[in-house]
Amino acid sequence: MANAILMASGLGSRMRPLTNEHPKPLIEVAGTPMVETVISGLIRGGIEHIYIVVGYLGEQFSYLTEKYDNISIIKNDVYETINNISSVYFAREVLRKGDCYVCEADLYISDKDFFAELPDYSCYYGKMVAGLSGDWVFEQGEDGYITRVGKCGTDCYNMVGVAYIKADDALVLADAIESAYGSAGYEDMFWDDVVNNNLDKLKLRVKPVKEGSIIEIDTVEELMQVRKMLGDK
Repeated sequence: MANAILMASGLGSRMRPLTNEHPKPLIEVAGTPMVETVISGLIRGGIEHIYIVVGYLGEQFSYLTEKYDNISIIKNDVYETINNISSVYFAREVLRKGDCYVCEADLYISDKDFFAELPDYSCYYGKMVAGLSGDWVFEQGEDGYITRVGKCGTDCYNMVGVAYIKADDALVLADAIESAYGSAGYEDMFWDDVVNNNLDKLKLRVKPVKEGSIIEIDTVEELMQVRKMLGDK
């Protein structure tokens, strides 16, 4: 069995004013908070326990522990000053429990079977983007293993906010997060930077995702577009 870490502590600044009163993962798409589309998919996929790391307006997530019997809340009290390395740091003991998903909580999972099959290898889920991309991307070697996780790339897989880490790699990652936390410049680090800095120890591939199966919504405009596409008022 596997567990999951959902990162839900951010300010959601790019979706203001909607996030002035509600954290971004609780913004509804098609009548369902985005985080619950992730939760439902994980439960459908047989995930044992889901740990949600909260910060900004974190108390609003408490209803989830009553609605679902396999959810725990982890508080990130430094979310305003330290990047998302902090969320994985506070949840690092979950990584030491075994196989683990690490997911952004502000995703809209449109494919109910997105998590239906547990990968038998450590991976980032990714979508292929032709041409130049300024987003987070993956470069791969001839053996298929990821050789770089970082911003900008051409004709490569782009990050979609979901990773699956097998137990052996999860232990390595937990130690690496713990080591990096507090080091010079750690305040600006993404947890993915730690992965990139430890690819000599971690073995990750890319798991391709089907077009439209997962939707990242970063701005109010994108939210309106998705709602219109889904006929959601």
